[in-house]
Amino acid sequence: MEPVRVIEGQVSVLDRSDVDTDQIIPKQFLKRVERTGFGEFVFHDWSKEPGWDLPSNPILAAGRNFGCGSSREHAPWALEDYGFRAIVAPSFADIFFNNCTKIGLLPVVLSEADVKELMAAGHARIDLEEQEVSFAGRQVAFEIDPEIARRLLEGLDDIGVTLQQSDAIERYEAQRERSGPVTNTLA
Repeated sequence: MEPVRVIEGQVSVLDRSDVDTDQIIPKQFLKRVERTGFGEFVFHDWSKEPGWDLPSNPILAAGRNFGCGSSREHAPWALEDYGFRAIVAPSFADIFFNNCTKIGLLPVVLSEADVKELMAAGHARIDLEEQEVSFAGRQVAFEIDPEIARRLLEGLDDIGVTLQQSDAIERYEAQRERSGPVTNTLA
C-alpha cells in the first residue's frame, strides 16, 4: 500500500445521503477475487440515470452515512479503482470506514456544512499529517484515530503491520515446541 500524506485535486460530488455498498458496487459484479477491475462498475445503476456525471477525481465529497449496508470490501476497492483517493462526508458506516483505511483510501469526516462548502469549492487539499482539509480559502481540521493515521502515513496495511513484528514472529517460531513431523526446512 502506498503511503497517504497529501491528496489534492478536483472534487467529485455525490450529494446523496445513505449511499450503501450495494449502490457503490452492485452484487452482480462481486465475482472476482482480485482487488482490481471493480472501478468500471462503481454506481452502475445510477450511472444510467440521465445527467449522471461523476468524474474520477482524487476526492469524492458525499452525504452522511456513506458506505452503509453490507460489509463488503469490494465497495472501497471499487472506489479506489475508479480513481478516488479520499472520501469526505459528514459520517460513514463503521465497517466501510475501516475497510477504506485498510487499503489506503482516506475517509475524512467533516460537518455537513463544511462538506457542502467543499462540494461548491470543487478543489481541495487534504493533509493527513496536519489533519486538515483546505478549500475555498479555508482550512478545516478533521480527526482520525492516531494508529490509523500512522498506518496510512507509513503505507501499512494489516500485513505490513504484522511484518513489522517479523523478528518476534521468527523468535516465537524458533522456540515453540513442535509435535509431529517437521514440515519446513527451518527446524
